Amino acid sequence: MRVSILTVGDELLAGDTVNTNAAWLGERLTARGATVERVTTVPDRVDDIAEVVREHADRYDAVVVTGGLGPTHDDVTMDGVAAAFDRGLETDERALAWLTEEGGYSADDLAAGTADLPAGSNPLHNDVGVAPGCALENVYVLPGVPAEMKAMFDAVADRFEGTVRHVESVVVDEPESALVERFDRLRERFGVKVGSYPGETVRVKLESEDAEAVRAAAAWLRDNADAVSS
Repeated sequence: MRVSILTVGDELLAGDTVNTNAAWLGERLTARGATVERVTTVPDRVDDIAEVVREHADRYDAVVVTGGLGPTHDDVTMDGVAAAFDRGLETDERALAWLTEEGGYSADDLAAGTADLPAGSNPLHNDVGVAPGCALENVYVLPGVPAEMKAMFDAVADRFEGTVRHVESVVVDEPESALVERFDRLRERFGVKVGSYPGETVRVKLESEDAEAVRAAAAWLRDNADAVSS
């Protein structure tokens, strides 16, 4: 399953808020065997949201959108998702009923528009907040508040699947440039994907659908490099 992640918020682009949601979603989706192929951040603008959702819904198996939910002036994600599918927003009675019956809110206390979702979508209930999310075709819209986003994603996580890839890491105390030839040998000999992440040391990530190939590649690298840990 090929997945795109779309995060929405002026604060993310300005650097006022660190985009931890994208990293968390990428980790969880990958752990389920899905392949995250794109992470995009757009401002709180309906046209920008609609453009990316429309394009990515056609290109990928699923799009996960997070941020910009709620009935305030700068929460326009639902408007953008609706526009991407040429639909309007309408009050979803299922979402409203859940908020009043299960969420513990009084209808009089809910701001106007709280339960407005794109026409034809299915609500995703918010167990730790107010604003509901929704699923519309292959697009899943989640809140931006991390605790709310995580709880809502966990409720739909089984909709994302794929072949789980096995991973091992080896930390090497050599310059990355000195490892290029050995990386080529790893790929040719074991058929694994090799990633390298330099810092004070180099973390080498070995990945494959074949667990034994990953273990063998990691052992080979430890034997043929100045490995300090794994």
